[in-house]
Amino acid sequence: MWVSSSCPGGPVSEFIKRLQERRANVWEQAKALLDTAEGEKRELTAEEEQTYQRLNADLDAIDARAKEYAEAEKRSKDADEAFRALLAKPETQPRANAEGDSELRRWARGEMRGFDVAAPEGVAFRDLTKGSATAGGNTVPTTFYGQLMAHLIEVSGIMMAGPTVLNTASGETIEMPVTTAFSSAAITPEATALTESDPAFAKRSLGAYKYGVLLQISSELLSDTGVDLQGFLSMQAGRALGNAFGTHAVTGDGSSKPTGVMVTATTGKTGATSVAGAFTADDLIDLYYSVISPYRNSSSCGWLMRDATLGAARKLKDQQGQYLWQPSIQIGAPDQLLGKPVHTDPNVAAVGLGARSVGFGDFSQYFVRMAGGVRFERSDDYAFNSDLVTYRAIIRADGLLIDQTGAVKAFVGGAS
Repeated sequence: MWVSSSCPGGPVSEFIKRLQERRANVWEQAKALLDTAEGEKRELTAEEEQTYQRLNADLDAIDARAKEYAEAEKRSKDADEAFRALLAKPETQPRANAEGDSELRRWARGEMRGFDVAAPEGVAFRDLTKGSATAGGNTVPTTFYGQLMAHLIEVSGIMMAGPTVLNTASGETIEMPVTTAFSSAAITPEATALTESDPAFAKRSLGAYKYGVLLQISSELLSDTGVDLQGFLSMQAGRALGNAFGTHAVTGDGSSKPTGVMVTATTGKTGATSVAGAFTADDLIDLYYSVISPYRNSSSCGWLMRDATLGAARKLKDQQGQYLWQPSIQIGAPDQLLGKPVHTDPNVAAVGLGARSVGFGDFSQYFVRMAGGVRFERSDDYAFNSDLVTYRAIIRADGLLIDQTGAVKAFVGGAS
């Protein structure tokens, strides 16, 4: 959606301010429902629970809309800067053609064999042809709206939690030496031998697992489409790569794949039995303080859970009657739980018996290795007999919690 620098009723900044006010109002309504039920020492009624879920959905919708407007403003700013740069060029320079001469477009037209981009965005899993409506023909105009409307999917959130990213040119194994124990001193009586206490070391290895996606488009569709199909496909390919890696970065077992942060996180708190793996406010407070203060005070310290789990955490109060969850004041900033940012990822386990449903700690101790950047490449020869243009996107990546002494800890649901 194209968004101008203003919207009905005033500038975008005024609109976002109203979104902030609406968000605060919705949260106060949700708190009032919970406070009423708690004051009467009862659970929410079916009608109240329905209202509470609707209010939570409103909060999520406001967050999504605010993010959309923030991204639109950034795109608008980038476009303005690009136009200013173009207008500043001497007139003797050749004019860009109608499609523009961006690196992406030149690559998509076959003028470049490939290029690197700094970060992936996402995937089509079928050959796209003009002749079949659902496989691409619907993008060829008669009189056509000039933007493709994409549906939304859940995306991996692990990279938002602040891991350490290592970018390397090649994919050889990286050996990471780490300490697992330090020396300790003790009072020693006169004329008594000192007790030896050596530090302990371990070694962690980061490889480079290849993630790839292949997609094909008919030359007719590429020539005749009325939308920026190349840009959309590159975004989809990047998102697919990111989601594939993101799944393993949370739940991977390290066998021919990255090792997930929730797999190697140490147990910080185990929940009570007979509650189907649910947690209480005290459980989350215990998990918070199970992480030592040097990690807890890190700027990369935070929470990791799925959306449904956060919905349960929003209802919890401490012993002083204060909600553990605090909605962020600034649009785009993460909400906080016990003063630490909350990141959601659909790959984290749901609340359940024995499930590692909540992670907390210093996520900068999770290392992500990217080898050789992101590759987007085109071939006009691969499917020459079908007159299809073939694109492929590839990343080589690995992930591992380097410090496994307790930098990140997990809440584990009671076993029964």
